[in-house]
Formats: sequence, structure tokens, C-alpha cells
Amino acid sequence: MKFMKLGSRPDTFYTSEAVRSVASEVSSDLIVQVKGSRYLLHKFPLLSKCLRLQRLCSESPENSHQHQIVQLPDFPGGVEAFELCAKFCYGITITLSAYNIVSTRCAAEYLQMTEDVEKGNLIYKIEIFFNSCILSGWKDSIVTLQNTKAFPSWSEELSITSRCIEAIASKVLAHPSKVNLSHSYSRRGRDNVSCNGGESQRHNKALSKGWWAEELAELGIDLYWRTIIAIKSGGKIPSSLIGDALRVYASKWLPNISKDPTAKNQVESDPGSDSIGDLTSKHRLLLESIISLLPAERGSVSCSFLLKLLKAANIVNASSSSKIELARRIGLQLEEAKVSDLLIPSMRKDSLYDVDMVMTILEQFMLQGQSPPTSPPRAKDGFERRRRSRSAENVDFGFQESRRSSSASHSSKLKVGKIVDGYLQEIAQDVNLPLSKFIALAEAIPEFARLDHDDLYKAIDIYLKAHTDLNKSERKRLCRTLDCKKLSMEACMHAAQNELLPLRVVVQVLFFEQARAVMPGGQVTELPSNIQALLAATDDPRRPTASISTNVTVPAEDQWSVSGLNSPKSKLSTLRMKLAEDEDLEENYTDGIEKSSKVKAICSIPTGPKRMFSKLWSINRSASEKN
Repeated sequence: MKFMKLGSRPDTFYTSEAVRSVASEVSSDLIVQVKGSRYLLHKFPLLSKCLRLQRLCSESPENSHQHQIVQLPDFPGGVEAFELCAKFCYGITITLSAYNIVSTRCAAEYLQMTEDVEKGNLIYKIEIFFNSCILSGWKDSIVTLQNTKAFPSWSEELSITSRCIEAIASKVLAHPSKVNLSHSYSRRGRDNVSCNGGESQRHNKALSKGWWAEELAELGIDLYWRTIIAIKSGGKIPSSLIGDALRVYASKWLPNISKDPTAKNQVESDPGSDSIGDLTSKHRLLLESIISLLPAERGSVSCSFLLKLLKAANIVNASSSSKIELARRIGLQLEEAKVSDLLIPSMRKDSLYDVDMVMTILEQFMLQGQSPPTSPPRAKDGFERRRRSRSAENVDFGFQESRRSSSASHSSKLKVGKIVDGYLQEIAQDVNLPLSKFIALAEAIPEFARLDHDDLYKAIDIYLKAHTDLNKSERKRLCRTLDCKKLSMEACMHAAQNELLPLRVVVQVLFFEQARAVMPGGQVTELPSNIQALLAATDDPRRPTASISTNVTVPAEDQWSVSGLNSPKSKLSTLRMKLAEDEDLEENYTDGIEKSSKVKAICSIPTGPKRMFSKLWSINRSASEKN
């Protein structure tokens, strides 16, 4: 820390409970009152350096007593700052540092201790010390900037705040080895630095990138916001380092949002207290300021950090625009998310998680630009004749880059599909989760983004166990999102004995399991017409039979787009198992116990269904051979 000592006389202030005076052989003739304290002083040393005291003494009438009284009720910096100014007037040694320079500078400005009154006055000397020593040190600049909060209007008017911010930004933009860190890093084995210390204290080796993040995190949000803006305007700091600094700041000042959705109670523990409301407003302002500082570049901050900000935004009731901005940014890198990060607490009493916000994030992910074309553009004939070899190389390279980008995009969508299925398993445990929201989220993932349906089946099973009051129609609606062809052996075994599933789903599972064992390679593409007719016994007769065919395909990218999701082709009845209501199939099992026993019998005696499905399969195969 830099220190400045002014004056040489050893005189000191004598202090009693109510009156403070200077030891002197000359009797005092001036009483100065500063915020409840009275000072017995002398006119000559003070008036010779303080223009305001000159004017106040000339304006106040002389009384019969030997002391003239001057009151300074709005003195900036209080008694400490006034004593420093008074001591300077008397020539008593004073010490300035980053901790008191702001208050002393404001006090000197208030007393008008300028060069017009006397050469080498206090303002002049403070400015020299401030510009040459304080602003040259890293920690000194930060401490001084923090102290400006006590005198915001004075500091702005005297440009103390702006000069500190400029000094801090310049040091962040400079090479770390050129930064005078002052006593900021003394705990790491470095000595304190004084203004006239002679030897400059620098690092033996450059600091790691982002070394400044923790130090700046000590600032209040208003000063921090201005400092980061100044750093970003320099254009030299990578966006990833800006993002790391924001993460450090948020982890220090934002409320700790736990994974437990009851974390929302952290800001509601005492609704009757005004301080709780003030704290929430403070956190809201802080959060929205951090969001406004997020770099525009994708990947500058992690998806996990963005989701933590979104959780905090829900709890402190941030603005809708801030939430939408976070949802948009999360959607751009949703493949990096974890299921636990997506469990955003809901502020509504009737639900645990904010499923609507996750749906918004998923929509933002789907709204991303389509993958590059998979075929290279054709070159013009003239250009091809003149530069055939070079053009062929460029087109081939562009084609490879396009294929690589398309593959990466497809891979990210597969990851998102797994994440959403994991998320469905978590929210399925919420007994208040509406069936419509569960289905909407499950159907938002197109078929090509799910290589298997095991995770989706687990989510459906959890939902059925948590919502035992679902009727038969609702259970059928839920299970239509499931594709039995994409279930593994273990999932099929579980589903075949799952009494919560509709009987028609169990029939499909049994068929595909038996067919997988019979067919070479275990691949089954569709149900034979016999089984389709059986399961569609109560279909609408006006519906064409071709609606359950698998001959119609939809490109993967069209399925992923919002318009593609809304098109009929993206919801192929065979791929999603959207078969008609099977009332006739279940009429024989109206009694729940009888139905349960029948299903168990089918599962426990493999020869029965095997014989039945083998017969149906052979009929279907012979029919296809004839065709």
C-alpha cells in the first residue's frame, strides 16, 4: 500500500468527550463544529489555506466572546477527514493511503484548499499522490474505487471513480508482468510496495490468465458493471475470460441455489420482513446486470452456469426479458447441459419444476440454423475449365467441412435427446405434473434423435407409478410416444410384465421380442398386416390403411424443425406407435384381476405367444412371397 506523509511538526490534537483542540501556546479563537464534535482552533493557520472557512468567518457576526463559531453540518468524510485537513493546515504530519484518500480529497474540495489560496495546498498534493502512486497500483486502485461508494456524487464530480476504472481496465488489458500488484499479493510471498520504494515489485513469471477476476469480485455491482464494460471495450480480453470473471462474481454475490427445488424458500423465509424484499431486489438487480454483461460469443460461459443463473432468475423473480435471453443462450449449447441443471425450481405452489421454461429452452435449441447442405455447389463451366484442379480441391474440402458440421449438429441433437429423456425421468415423479406437459416434452424430440427408447420407457413407467389415477385412455395417450421396436431385451422383459401398461403395448412388446429372436440380425422394421389389423380393430374406418405404413419417411432435419414437428409426416403412426383405441382387444379383460392373470400367463408360458406369433409371422411371410 502506498502512503504519503505530509507535514513535519509533531503537534497533536488533544481530545476530550466533546471538545478537541491543538496543543499550542497561543489561545484558540475559532470553534468549528463537525457532526457533533467541537474543535478549538486558530483562525490564522486554517483561514490561510481554506477559502470556505474564510468566507464563513467573514459572513458570521463577531460575538463578545473570543471564539468565533463555524458550523459544518454536511462535511464530507466526517471528523476523520476534517482532522486530516486541519492537521495539514497546522503543518502536522498526516498519512494518506488508498483507504482515506477519497474522503480527504472530498474534504479538501469542500474546504476549497486550492492553489488560488496558497501554493502547494492540500488538493494539489493529494492529486499528485493519487495520479503517481494510487493509480499505478492494482490493489490501491481497487480499494480507492470501493471507497468512492461512500461519496458517490463527490467522486463522480472529481473524476475519482472514472480514473480508477480506467486505471484498473488498463492493467487488465496490459501484460500481467507489467502490473504493479501492490500489497494485493503479499500473502503469496511478495512485499508491500511504497511509492518511493525504489525497486518495483513484479512477478517473477507471468500470472495465469484471468488473474484479475477474484480481485474485481470485491466491487459492488454498479462499479463492477462499469469496470467490465471498460475492459470489454478494450477488445483484447477473450470472451471466455470475461465469462469466467462473471462466474466468479456471481458465485460470490448471488444466493446459493441448491439442487433441491425447495431452495426458493431461501428468499421467502421471512415474508413479513422488509429487509427480505430489499435483499431480493438487490439480487434481482445484480442478476440482470450480470446477464447484460454476458459475452455474445457462444461458449464464452458454460451451459451449467447459464442454468444456475436461470434458477436464480426464477427465485428472485427477474424480468421476462432476462429469462428469455438466458433461455436463448442455453438453447444454443443445450447439448452441454446435465439433467440436474435442468431441474429449475418452480415458483408455483402446485409444481416442483418449471417444465415450461425447459420447453422454451428446447424450442430455442430447435430454432437454431439448419445444418449446412450435404452436397457441394456446382461451379460454373468457364471457371471449371480454367481452374479445374484447384476448384475440385476447394469443392471437395468444402464438402468435407459441410459433412463434418452436419455430423456434429446431428450428434448434438442425439445428446439432447438423451438429456430430455433423463429429465423426463426426474419430473415424472412429480404427482402434480400434468399429462399434457409430459407428452408435449416427450414428443418434442423427433424419432431420429432417439436411437433407443429405453430411457423414455423408464420415464413412462415412473410416471405411471406416480399417477395411479390415470384412466385407460390417458395411459394409451402416454404410451403412444413409445416405439417398442427400439426397446432393448431388458426393457422388453420388464414391459412384458408391467401391469401398468395398456394391454396393446404388451402385445406389441411380445411380438417384437419374438420376431427379433426369429429374424436374422434381430432387426424388425414393422408389424405384419395381421397384427396391425388386430391392434387397429377399432380404428376409424375412414382412416386409410396406408397411415400405419412405414414406407413414408421424413428427413431428420425436417423432423427437428418446428414446422416439421407440426407436420403430419413427422408423427408417423408406426414410428410413434400411435395406433387406434383397442376396445375390442381389451373387452375380454374388463376385470382387472383377470387381465393381470392373463398377462402373467402370457409372459410365464413362452410357448403360447411363440406359437401364436410364429403362425402369424409365417402367414405374413407367405403372403409377401406370393406378392
